[in-house]
Amino acid sequence: MKTFKNILAIALISLAVVACKNEQQPEVKTVETKTEVAVKEAKKLDPNATYAKAEFGIEGMTCAMGCAKTIEKKIAKMDGVKSAKVDFEKELAMVEYDEAMVTPQSLEEAVAKAGETYKVKDMKTVETFSNDKKACKADCKMECCDKANKDAKKMACADDCKMDCCAKKA
Repeated sequence: MKTFKNILAIALISLAVVACKNEQQPEVKTVETKTEVAVKEAKKLDPNATYAKAEFGIEGMTCAMGCAKTIEKKIAKMDGVKSAKVDFEKELAMVEYDEAMVTPQSLEEAVAKAGETYKVKDMKTVETFSNDKKACKADCKMECCDKANKDAKKMACADDCKMDCCAKKA
């Protein structure tokens, strides 16, 4: 029995010495894998479609990069949406969409899915989006010109002024 243990010990030691040679190169196995690159297809817009433009307010946004950009991206990814822009400062979204594929309700749902705190208000279909450049003349008596310019002196609306109060002026 003692001889058997000695032979077994010598066999294990010699096996360990032979198996642990540092000269051996690691075995390299090439395994072929099928690599699929997920490429998102560019949205295909129908050139013959009827596109509508919608403007609506969004309540509940707290930052331009997180909130506004997230909502803008969610809406822009919708099938049938040609363009989407969310203005954080004005709390306003401007969306151009295919009427056959997108409805105002689906736009509201997309905003709601972007976050629990976002609420759509005053959705309306428009011919053209609101213009950012709004100028008023120096002798305007309209309250909105005072508020927009944060100036105490009254000013008159310029001919190209797009402010609601100036547009209502007869």
